[in-house]
Amino acid sequence: MAMRKTEMEDHRAKYYVALDRVQSMLKQKLYVEAVKHAVTSWDYVDGMMQYERKYSVKEFFTIESIEIVLKFAPLVFDRQSLNKLEALLTGQRRIEKNTSADLAEKLTAARTLMSTAYRIWSYLEKSPDCREDALDAVLGKQPGASNKVVKAWAEMELVHRIPDNRSHRIVLATRLSETIRGKCSSCGVVARATKVKFLKEVECPNCKSTSTFVILLNKSAKE
Repeated sequence: MAMRKTEMEDHRAKYYVALDRVQSMLKQKLYVEAVKHAVTSWDYVDGMMQYERKYSVKEFFTIESIEIVLKFAPLVFDRQSLNKLEALLTGQRRIEKNTSADLAEKLTAARTLMSTAYRIWSYLEKSPDCREDALDAVLGKQPGASNKVVKAWAEMELVHRIPDNRSHRIVLATRLSETIRGKCSSCGVVARATKVKFLKEVECPNCKSTSTFVILLNKSAKE
């Protein structure tokens, strides 16, 4: 869709405001929230790219907010954000056309990574305090895949890697089956559910809308 210069400028500004907020969330290690907010920035990607290409003569290898989702969504099991990326690339083909990176191929890789991550996390839930060198056997013909995922989780502080006789023991910093509190982003009600449930949009028991719940870690927060 053709846009006026003022519209492109507006989209460009809104995109970078959203991206700054996403970067701030990542620094705070709020990965679930960062991924979901990165998705909201996609409303402005096309206009931002049109402006940059036309007035700044900028060529794009990739889009930072898309790369953030590709990197972190698989590791926090955010299938919905990956589905939204597929819809974005299908509905706005100009985005992939004007980037050098093969975003569709990266999306396929991200989905494969999420499947691998699910298998590893499921094993860690059932086998707490296991050794890292035992994980490749769980994945079968994917040598090294478990090490990549576990190291990423360690950097995200989702697991602890404790040195143990030429390998590491892997200890979950949190369990997805743990019951926690989440706050509805639509009506503000606080509800309890397992952590894995709050990693995706769910129906609010109060307002009945399908929305994202913000995970609450502060036990002193009012319920």
